[in-house]
Amino acid sequence: MLVLLAGIFVVHIATVIMLFVSTIANVWMVGSSTTGTISSGLWLLCNGTCDTLPVSSSDEAALKATQAFMILSIIFSVVALAMFIVQLFTLEKGKRFYITGAIMLVCWMCILIGVSIYTARFTDTMREFERPHHGYCFILAWICFCFSFIIGILYLVLRKK
Repeated sequence: MLVLLAGIFVVHIATVIMLFVSTIANVWMVGSSTTGTISSGLWLLCNGTCDTLPVSSSDEAALKATQAFMILSIIFSVVALAMFIVQLFTLEKGKRFYITGAIMLVCWMCILIGVSIYTARFTDTMREFERPHHGYCFILAWICFCFSFIIGILYLVLRKK
């Protein structure tokens, strides 16, 4: 049981770190141009130097929603980690980690909404560049989506022994 708890804890910490990286770094979409590699993220467009992300007025709300949901997912993931540690030491034997699991599933839902909005609205933004593709931050966000769901379900079924 201790090994299972330690494994869940390590995966949860890895998920928090990957959420930070995927939200902060500006490599959600990558393309090539005559001047080199161009990458865009949730905050900046980088082509040698980084400038603010040029967004049309119709896409501005979608970008802000994506930013907000990714930040909320980080917050909920950190809160769930703190709740797990608190419940680990205060929860009675035989009880389940319901609060931690519920918070982690809210994190999962925030990641789903944020990445889905980005996928629907911003995947085609780099069509004018050669070979546009998703960057590692986009992939990390989807990996965090999977991990947060698995961790949330494990917290719900896990009993303190």
